[in-house]
Amino acid sequence: MPQPTQPIRVTVWGENVHEHRDESVRAIYPDGMHTTIAEGIAEHLGDGVVVRTATLDQPEHGLTEQVLAETDVLTWWGHAAHEAVSDEIVARVRARVLAGMGLLVLHSAHFSKIFIDLMGSTCSLGWRNEADRELVWTVAPGHPITAGVPNPIDIPEQEMYSEYFDIPAPEELVFISSFTGGEVFRSGCTFRRGNGRIFYFSPGDQEYPVYHHPHVRRVLANAVGWAAPGPAIDAPTVANRPRGWFEG
Repeated sequence: MPQPTQPIRVTVWGENVHEHRDESVRAIYPDGMHTTIAEGIAEHLGDGVVVRTATLDQPEHGLTEQVLAETDVLTWWGHAAHEAVSDEIVARVRARVLAGMGLLVLHSAHFSKIFIDLMGSTCSLGWRNEADRELVWTVAPGHPITAGVPNPIDIPEQEMYSEYFDIPAPEELVFISSFTGGEVFRSGCTFRRGNGRIFYFSPGDQEYPVYHHPHVRRVLANAVGWAAPGPAIDAPTVANRPRGWFEG
């Protein structure tokens, strides 16, 4: 993958509700999951990224017009407060994705307003939260998101997600996960909407230290590099072109 001439500007958005409400989550992520995710991205990409964080409780959820204009890739984690996210902010993020901003949708953010909007489906799935072992199998070897990670990634404890996952057919299926009950799940999927690249990655329940896992952190860093936009493309506009407008 060609290296960008400027650092990739990443905004890590986190709901940051469980970290304040649940002692068990706070013990794993004392500074919030968003901070741990941000640290993992910076750990792998170094000077190649500039990372900031934003949370639900900030004005405009931390996603002002200026912040989004200065964001090349947005990561999104939510679970307990999907409905608290402003429809205005969802529309703002959607417009930026269509214009070329990358979007990483993480774990229970499959039920986020922005993911459901972009997918056009219910995004429902099966689940069980009993500290299952998850094996994340690479099914697209050579894809840039899989660089440097083992096959499979072994996550000792994680919430189980299973099929059927009600999403459109992914453009690329990168990972499939298996669980102790025999379930499988399309755990790493890519999509394109407009000019924007989207990656859904399922590992990351708040009750387990998944975002401290070195290979999960590597996947997220790889995905940031993959989702970063290329050269700017002007948004298309409606144009009335009378007969004879083109004389080439």
